[in-house]
Amino acid sequence: MTDAIAETSLGAIRGTCEDGVEVFRGLPYARPPEGDLRFRPPEPVEEWTGVLDATTFGKCCFQADTSGGVLEQVLTLDYPEQGEDCLSLNIWTPAADGRRRPVMVWIHGGGFVTGAGSLPMYDGSALAKSGDVVVVTINYRLGAFGFLRLDDLCEDECDASGNQGILDQVAALNWVKSEIQAFGGDPANVTVFGESAGAISIAAMLSMPATTGLFQKAILQSGSANLLQTPEAASAVAQRLLDDLGLAPGQAQRLREIPAEDLATAQDRSTPLASGASYGPVGDDLQIPADPFHAIADGSASSVSVLIGTNEDEMKLFYRLDPSLDELDEEALVARVAQLVGGEHPDERAFAAIEAYRAAREEREEDTSPRELLCAIATDYVFRWPAMRLAELQAKYVPVYTYVFDWPSPAAGGALGSPHLAEVPFVFGTYDHPGVRGFTGTGTQAGELSNAMQVAWARFARFGSPSTPALPEWPAYESGQRWTMRLGRELQVEERPREPERGFWDQTVSA
Repeated sequence: MTDAIAETSLGAIRGTCEDGVEVFRGLPYARPPEGDLRFRPPEPVEEWTGVLDATTFGKCCFQADTSGGVLEQVLTLDYPEQGEDCLSLNIWTPAADGRRRPVMVWIHGGGFVTGAGSLPMYDGSALAKSGDVVVVTINYRLGAFGFLRLDDLCEDECDASGNQGILDQVAALNWVKSEIQAFGGDPANVTVFGESAGAISIAAMLSMPATTGLFQKAILQSGSANLLQTPEAASAVAQRLLDDLGLAPGQAQRLREIPAEDLATAQDRSTPLASGASYGPVGDDLQIPADPFHAIADGSASSVSVLIGTNEDEMKLFYRLDPSLDELDEEALVARVAQLVGGEHPDERAFAAIEAYRAAREEREEDTSPRELLCAIATDYVFRWPAMRLAELQAKYVPVYTYVFDWPSPAAGGALGSPHLAEVPFVFGTYDHPGVRGFTGTGTQAGELSNAMQVAWARFARFGSPSTPALPEWPAYESGQRWTMRLGRELQVEERPREPERGFWDQTVSA
């Protein structure tokens, strides 16, 4: 490896040249959010003297305890050192030559409590090289550090809106706008792309005035604008953390004095992943609209082209470790679906959903066992229908393209189908990485699918359309046809896929 040098307005940066790609790791885009800056909006990074070494990844935010989770069974997740000084980004570029290539900024998933832009799965080398684009991955604050809302508990004294992590992402995009030309990128042609929590973040940013002009295109993989927190729910999570630490709301300021490691431990203890409490962006009508769908319908991102899609069996990843599903009967199925959909009459809504899905799947000669019905209903309710709703609203203004990813994972003996997260290694060309291949599978066909998706994603970043000779013609989404590209062992465009199920939620869930 040889050195690569970039000259930014903040100072010179030294990275490395690796197999035809220049890589810059661990670049700070904001001041460390420590001490008095904990829970506060990010502050701009200061200039430096000399040459900044950018040859190693920066720290990632403290991670929630996921030991024993399904991802640990199917993936090798190599996290760097954890710490509060985590606001850094990484860049892969064909050359830091001042040219204006499309820029693709990746926002990682992980339920807003885990993840890092430095995971091997997100290595940007292949995508940067094959698409002649500049790839950026970022770290942002997670869990209590990034999404703890204290404003309602201690009024103006705490300055913790619950959207610190989203504001970190906005700060990273501002950094990209200011500095990316030094790395061969075009600050006027930026695409944000992300999966799960990353896609939810992008959906929120599509509704935020603060992001106007920071990106021109958006790719949302398995996430939409339906999974934001209400201020009440976010405050309840904060109250649980305060109770655990023996603090009254008026003492919330003391959370800035607790050592970061102790705060992370208290988070796992008071709001474990299994408890139903969650962290995430807060729709407070200040930084993020309470109803992002409404804002998008009104044209909040009217100039941003969108590519959005989901995986065929999203929820099978989450349900994999639930042994009760093996014995699921009709009564238990109604109870599980009612818990999922809620509303004033959850049992009635659950029964109607089950009947609609059973009829649609019988018509297509698909499995109608209780387990499969639950997975299909949950996949559509949580992921697919909200994605199609966003596509429908945004398509009034700009071209929108939709997809379904249905490459089957070989993990767990094939029981996962095409689950949540499965498309990501194909987008980055990392499907054959040793820590990933057991989840994705390998072989010629996998390589062809990965190549096709890399080209499509990069062409969308360059032109606003994912059409490529490697795929069938990919028409833009229209309300009448709802053209959708199916990405799997077969590459084909479908008209109005699974329309009975989509139509059911359109009629059932109020706009």
